Order: sequence, then C-alpha cells, then structure tokens
Amino acid sequence: QVQLVESGGGLVQAGGSLRLSCAASGSIFRPNAMGWYRQAPGRQRMVVATITRDGTTTYADSVKGRFTISRDNAKNTVYLQMNSLQPEDTAVYYCSAEIVRTYWGQGTQVTVSS
Repeated sequence: QVQLVESGGGLVQAGGSLRLSCAASGSIFRPNAMGWYRQAPGRQRMVVATITRDGTTTYADSVKGRFTISRDNAKNTVYLQMNSLQPEDTAVYYCSAEIVRTYWGQGTQVTVSS
C-alpha cells in the first residue's frame, strides 16, 4: 500500500519561511508527477506546484517567485520551500504522487500570522 508522509508544517509570521517534505513508500514503482496542493477553510483544494520525474515544474501564479518545489528521486521525496509567506498562504497542504493512480498525503497545517 502506497503511503505519503508529510512533515514540516507549522506556525510562522508573515515574511517567514517553511519547508515541507513528503516521502512516498510502499511501491516498487517510482512516482511520476508529484505535487503540492492546499485547501483553505471553506475553499476548494487547489494546486500549488507540481514536478515531473525529470524535474519539470509548474506553479500557481499566487506562489511564483516565493515557493520552490523539488524532489529527490532516490528517496521518492518531494519538497516545497516556501519563502515570503503571507496570511493568505494559510491552509492545509497536501502532497500527491502519481503511481499508476494519484495518491494523497494526510495533510499538514501551515498557518501564517500577520
């Protein structure tokens, strides 16, 4: 059974930084695309950033220039470096991994205080 385990969320002041990590385990296959999504209270889950196995990245307009997604294929791990955090970045962040189908992590809370 594929599992995605996230870590790195927390409380930070506006302008601060956090780094999220997500490790995939339980599959003999290496994930294709991996990504980060977020869901704020009362809002739909939205994509934040994605990265393919060869390192091609995409970002939501709202995080371009502030967030950086990366991955370590040897560790089946994806990272999200978040800089210049703003209160509107507050949400539960979920990682995803495509291994035959899409799997999701349990979510990690990121709270940015003003």
